[in-house]
Amino acid sequence: MEIKEIIGIDVSKLTLDAHIHLKGVAERFTNTVDGIKEMCVWANENLGPAMDGLLFVFEHTGLYSDTLEEFLDTARLPYRIVPGLEIKRSLGIARGKDDRADAKRIALYGWRTREEFVPRQRPDAKLADMKRLMSLRRKLVAQRAGHIANLGEQRRVLGGDPHQRLYSCQKAIIDCLDKEIAALESDIDGLIARDPKLNGMFTLLLTVKGIGKVTARFLIVYTNGFKWFASWRKFASYVGIAPFPNTSGTSLKGRTKVNRMANKEGKVLLNMCACTAVQYSHEMKRYYEKRIGEGKDKMSTMNIIRNKVLARAFAVVRRGTPYVDTMKFIS
Repeated sequence: MEIKEIIGIDVSKLTLDAHIHLKGVAERFTNTVDGIKEMCVWANENLGPAMDGLLFVFEHTGLYSDTLEEFLDTARLPYRIVPGLEIKRSLGIARGKDDRADAKRIALYGWRTREEFVPRQRPDAKLADMKRLMSLRRKLVAQRAGHIANLGEQRRVLGGDPHQRLYSCQKAIIDCLDKEIAALESDIDGLIARDPKLNGMFTLLLTVKGIGKVTARFLIVYTNGFKWFASWRKFASYVGIAPFPNTSGTSLKGRTKVNRMANKEGKVLLNMCACTAVQYSHEMKRYYEKRIGEGKDKMSTMNIIRNKVLARAFAVVRRGTPYVDTMKFIS
């Protein structure tokens, strides 16, 4: 597709600010289906035949950009969703904050990088539902952990009878959260079980030593069914376990290390997988003990194991066969 024009869109809760790059015109619309339709009519009036080479570019703003993404995808109009930080760092020094100016900057960024455009594949509806349920589950688990810790400390410090109301209230909240978390787990498992493809991937991932249900779901959802990342190394970079060099000229010769800019939830889950793998996988345990015996750093060793677990996860799904523990065949 030859891109002839860019419309940059600044998405906010209630409005969409659109800017046509080469034409230099801008307009504001409501962030609703009717408002998006009005924007498309406005674009057609301004561009005419150039609509054939039009690309919409906007930032990922989570819930607020979902309606726009769904509309453009259904209408088969080309669009590109870009992280806000990527746009911010590409445009140099910018003073002030204005939605119309932001739309213009997004359009400029889209025009400069138009040769890099790759058609976006919208997540499957089931995966989108899974992601929302998983996000809610994560919040409830964090709340439950907070209440459990608070209740334990209060019982230790305050003692018994005079504070029973304080304890019973928090215990009731914990019981309620337990019930809701279990219901969410059941709903997520049901979504997977009803889809043969998702269920197949889920089953294959669980054959890898160290990977449990929560991590398997995370990998399926955040790779869009293993379609968004060309290799496990790309995903390793996304979750912050891929090492990068830290050198510059002759003065800076730092250690190779991971980058903080990452999906931290994925990094935490893979770290837990690595710890489990060291405990229950003879191969990983032997590898870990060998490196530690050689005086290697423990955390760098654990990071290597995180990458090994991730590589195996991608391999079993791409290959379509369960993981085989070859160590058990060694006599």
